Amino acid sequence: MRITAVHEGVVPISSSIRNAWIDFTTMDCSVVAVVSDVVRDGQPLVGYGFNSNGRYSAGEILRRRVLPRLLDAEPGALLDEAGRLDPARAWEVMMRNEKPGGHGERSVAVGVVDMALFDLAAKIEDVPLYRYLSDRHGDGSPDDSVFVYAAGGYYAPGRTHADLRDEMRRFLDQGYEVVKMKIGGADLAEDLRRIETVLGVLDGDGSRLAVDVNGRFDLTTALEYGRAIEPYGLFWYEEVGDPLDYRLNATLAEHYRGPIATGENLFSLQDARNLVRYGGMRPDRDVVQVDPALSYGLVEYLRVLEMLRDHGWSARRCIPHGGHQFSLHIAAALKLGGNESYPGEFRPTGGFADGARVEGGRIGLTDAPGIGLELKAEFHRVLRALHT
Repeated sequence: MRITAVHEGVVPISSSIRNAWIDFTTMDCSVVAVVSDVVRDGQPLVGYGFNSNGRYSAGEILRRRVLPRLLDAEPGALLDEAGRLDPARAWEVMMRNEKPGGHGERSVAVGVVDMALFDLAAKIEDVPLYRYLSDRHGDGSPDDSVFVYAAGGYYAPGRTHADLRDEMRRFLDQGYEVVKMKIGGADLAEDLRRIETVLGVLDGDGSRLAVDVNGRFDLTTALEYGRAIEPYGLFWYEEVGDPLDYRLNATLAEHYRGPIATGENLFSLQDARNLVRYGGMRPDRDVVQVDPALSYGLVEYLRVLEMLRDHGWSARRCIPHGGHQFSLHIAAALKLGGNESYPGEFRPTGGFADGARVEGGRIGLTDAPGIGLELKAEFHRVLRALHT
């Protein structure tokens, strides 16, 4: 097996929505196609990768550092002892001569290619990615469906409480049972009115509503909001302060009894370990949201899961950020607690296979080889254009 070419591009995933920290009017995404010399049905097998929403494209790092190392490597450096493509060995090649720390957008670039390599490796074996991963890194018995929650409730120009209510009703009509909304982009009184609006759709059941601050609050505001929302019994209170302010998170955990979720903007094993060591996270209720696509890919994410196990955490307390098929396969294969979903947002990269159905808050997987991005017609056209 040999990689014959890697094609890189950028696709817009812009939207008028905003959270408490950023808007998405200029958001874009890196995409790659890794072409192999393995031929199936007269065509070379190609692995596809992309980065999750919330971080911009990382094309400069891909073009100047990551992809040249991959393409210049001796073919055998990317293979295991049996001559099969080994994403872990390819990861080591991509990270050669990189100093530790300062993860930033480098983790995004490596994660994009890591995804494509796992897609390609599973396609070579002619199995869906979740089965490939379960056999190699799980217990060989993957979950046949995955819990998913619908993330929405963004701020947007002219969006009213009625619009928010209608959006959440649509999520429920689509089969979701837990929904998430943004807070922190208005004052506390307005955000409480918005929360009450959504609770009205959920028959007052706060355990079906998560709220997300996107890292906006200082400690005083985090505690003020915590006192106000704790009586609702929410599904979780997410990324309340800066993701690297572990002391803020730990102090919040001392005062807020409900579940806390964070980690989507932690991009390495070391950052995740510091969260567990110093962030006050409670393994009986809190949720780690590290996104494999943004944090050096699945190779690094497997190390994060091992670290969490060593600290007494169950993989069921991990629900990755991102809302896409790559994390969905990982969640099923490694028996995580679920996966995010963004119904209608961040097209064409986000979301699951065309025609996929959510039933009872869970979604099944396809049997297409690899990740199955070919089953997303709009996105597949973008990906194919990279190499044809």
